[in-house]
Amino acid sequence: MNWLLVVAGAVVGAPLRYLTDRAVQSRHDSVFPWGTFTVNVSGSLVLGLVTGAVAAGAATSQVQLLLGTGFCGALTTYSTFSYETLRLAASGAGRYALANVLGSVAAGLVAAYAGAGLASALWG
Repeated sequence: MNWLLVVAGAVVGAPLRYLTDRAVQSRHDSVFPWGTFTVNVSGSLVLGLVTGAVAAGAATSQVQLLLGTGFCGALTTYSTFSYETLRLAASGAGRYALANVLGSVAAGLVAAYAGAGLASALWG
């Protein structure tokens, strides 16, 4: 029945990704993919928090399946990040492409670390 937890998380994560991406991107008059950047960094933060909570014993492996695998897996998007980066580079916006790669990786790692640190502070 673990797969049902993954599906349930994805049912919420996928539409939230789309709606967040559209809402954020509509507020920026830029070729930079702010919507994708936002969902990926937010998902990294949530995943760090969930992983930290599980490591601290404050959450179960079922919570990790629901939120970590299902929700965060559907919320975040490596394929769209890759496509948008290639699109930026191909359209002559190489600096934006580089900023997207470096910024997404750095911000995602910082967010995951912050989420894990917050979980440690709350439940560690």
